[in-house]
Amino acid sequence: MPPLWGDVQTDKHGDRMLRSISVAYGIYLLLPIALLFVGSLGNTWTNSLLPDGFTARWYAELLQDTSFRKAFTTSLVVAGAACFINALLAVPLAYTLYHAAGRGGSLAAKVVSAMPIAVPTITLGFGYIIVFNTDTAPWLGTLPLLIAAHAVHTLPYLTNTLLTDLRHLRLERLEDAAATLGASASQRFLGIVVPNLRQSLLSGLVMVAAISIGEFGLSNLLTGFQNRTYPVVLLQAFYGATGFACAATVILLLLACASAFTASTIVKKS
Repeated sequence: MPPLWGDVQTDKHGDRMLRSISVAYGIYLLLPIALLFVGSLGNTWTNSLLPDGFTARWYAELLQDTSFRKAFTTSLVVAGAACFINALLAVPLAYTLYHAAGRGGSLAAKVVSAMPIAVPTITLGFGYIIVFNTDTAPWLGTLPLLIAAHAVHTLPYLTNTLLTDLRHLRLERLEDAAATLGASASQRFLGIVVPNLRQSLLSGLVMVAAISIGEFGLSNLLTGFQNRTYPVVLLQAFYGATGFACAATVILLLLACASAFTASTIVKKS
C-alpha cells in the first residue's frame, strides 16, 4: 500500500526537525572547540569575540614550560597505572558478575553499572580526603593515592564494557564444552574468556586512559604540588595569558581525540 500524502509530509517534517537539531547540536559542540583553536593562534584576546593578530608562540612557550611538561608526564603515568590496575581487576570482576547475574546476582551488576552516575567524583574525592589526611594514613597528595583514586573511578566503565561484550558473546557453550573435556575453571577463563574479550578490553582501556587524563575534579582534590596533573595545571593557566591557556587546552583535546580515534579503530576491527 503506497504511503498517504499526509504521512509523507509528516516524514519530511520529522527529517527537517532532526537535521535542524543535529546542526544546532553540532554548532553548540564544535563552536567552543573552534574558538579554542583560534585563540591558541591569536596574539591577544581581551574583551572581543575573536583574538587579534596571529602567532604560534603560545605553543612554543607551552613546550618550554616545565610545569606543563611535568604535569603532562604525571597524567600519562597516572593513566597508564590506572589502565594496568583495571586490566588486572576488570576482566575477572566482569566475568564473576556475568555468571552471578545468571544465579540471581544481577543486583551486583546493576550496582557496578550505576556507580559512575550514582557516585560523583567529588564524593569520592572528599571521602579520600577524610580517610587519607590523618596521622594513621597521611597519604593525601601522594602519587600512589592519586593512581588508586583514578583506578577506582574508572574501573566501573571498563567493567561495564566487558559485561556488555560478555552478554553479546554468550560463551557458556564454549565453556561447557571445554569443561566436558576436562578443562579447569582457570583454564576456561584464560583459554576462552580472556582471548574473546581482547578487543573490548583494549578499547575499554583506551577509554579509561582518556577519562583519567581528562579528569579534573578528583585530581584537583587529591593531588599535591609535586604531582599535579595536566587538567589541574591547565585551570591555573587561564588566570594568565588566554592564548597560552587555549594552546594548552588544544593539546588536551588532541590527546582525547587521538584516544577516541584509537578506541573506535579497535572496535571496528573487532
